Amino acid sequence: MTDLRPFIAGLPKAELHVHHVGSASPRIVAELAARHPDSKVPADPEALVEYFTFTDFAHFIDVYLSVVDLIRTPEDVRLLTFEVARDMARQNIRYAELTITPFSSTSRGIPEVAFMEAIEDARKAAESELDVVLRWCFDIPGEAGLAAAEETARLAVDLRPEGLIAFGLGGPEIGVPRPQFKPYFDRAIDAGLHSVPHAGETTGPGTVWDALRELRAERIGHGTSAVQDPELLAHLAEHRIPLEVCPTSNIATRAVADLDEHPIKAMVEAGVLVTVNSDDPPMFGTDLNQEFGVAARLLGLDERGLAGLAKNGVEASFLDAPGKERLATEIDTYTAKWLAR
Repeated sequence: MTDLRPFIAGLPKAELHVHHVGSASPRIVAELAARHPDSKVPADPEALVEYFTFTDFAHFIDVYLSVVDLIRTPEDVRLLTFEVARDMARQNIRYAELTITPFSSTSRGIPEVAFMEAIEDARKAAESELDVVLRWCFDIPGEAGLAAAEETARLAVDLRPEGLIAFGLGGPEIGVPRPQFKPYFDRAIDAGLHSVPHAGETTGPGTVWDALRELRAERIGHGTSAVQDPELLAHLAEHRIPLEVCPTSNIATRAVADLDEHPIKAMVEAGVLVTVNSDDPPMFGTDLNQEFGVAARLLGLDERGLAGLAKNGVEASFLDAPGKERLATEIDTYTAKWLAR
């Protein structure tokens, strides 16, 4: 069998479902933990491997929030953001829509204007120094309730940074119904932001329907349970509503029992536009290159198939038309040269 890892490593890619704090590498988490020794997060990168082993989704949320608590100053924010971009550059990720939860930082005392300045400074440096284009999705931490939704909407609409393009909803789904967030999504959409909530990761397809009908979702984060509802799959396929699929994440959080049981193949066979993403890569011991390798195995893809998967990410992105054309052409050119060797 052909080893696809070298091809994947050089393949230009877009990533659409990846979290800001969740992308902090062990090196950066350890550095932040050493800066803030009152935290329970280990300051030893090797100890973080065990710390990032999750028993279920609720445990994952607890661990995730403990890492969030390490981001306490604008300098922490800037360091994290730029280093995430550096890791993306190593994987040949050319464009990423990074999900940021500003409420988690501003509620912990980071001044909101300083927060915006920190992420924007890192974004501009990433583009000029690393050739990585970053855009932001501000998401509501669902577990924090409607007060967090109100604050996230205010920050997104009233203080909108230049790189902000989308509005989302993350955190646990169980006990956090999607319809209650409709007013906040309406406000963000009216301000010109795209709707990209998580839905159907740890709950059934009804949550995906709620995201579509109540939150006017243009893409669905995860959508793992969509395969349980043929009508929903047909709707997603017909309306070309992409799913942001994160295979290793789904296993790590126990949303799916085993990779061989992952529904990505059923999604593709139903004609749904599927993108592959890493979610919270260091926490799950993965990265986007590894996720493309997983997808290649589950879907039986060769180099051309992987290039098509990469172009799905471009198509599903909120890049402008010239940007999409440039990145799609780069993928095609790279693939043609590789196959001509």
